[in-house]
Amino acid sequence: MEQLSYIDEHSISVRATRERVWLALASVLRRDFGGAPARLSSVWRLEPSKVSGDWRETLRPGDHAIPGFAVVEADFPQRLTLRGGHRFSRYELMFELDSAGEEACVLRARSSAEFPGPAGRAYRAAVIGSGAHRLLVPRLLRRIARRA
Repeated sequence: MEQLSYIDEHSISVRATRERVWLALASVLRRDFGGAPARLSSVWRLEPSKVSGDWRETLRPGDHAIPGFAVVEADFPQRLTLRGGHRFSRYELMFELDSAGEEACVLRARSSAEFPGPAGRAYRAAVIGSGAHRLLVPRLLRRIARRA
């Protein structure tokens, strides 16, 4: 598997078991990313381009995807790794759930990516350099925590 450059890591403490947080994670990912219109997938050349698998069941590498992200590792309830790409970037988003007591855990999201070519560099500046990524990933983690 291609090694991508580290971007950042964010975490949140959640008052729920890892199992409940895992289910919330799958639900939020499917809801937030699963509805990308076919036109968007086509224009951005998202890979994978569509939803596959039932995100209410056990997630499996090769069987489950949402536009722009494929499950490449699923170790319930500890780690979920998604990989994907589009015309400006190849990326990975790894979620890790660490137990923090009987009814609590810490959910971490680690981002890695490559931004090839001039268009990739411009995209990196727009998404990473602008601080948008630094705002959006914690917001995603908060939605998952609320759902759990």
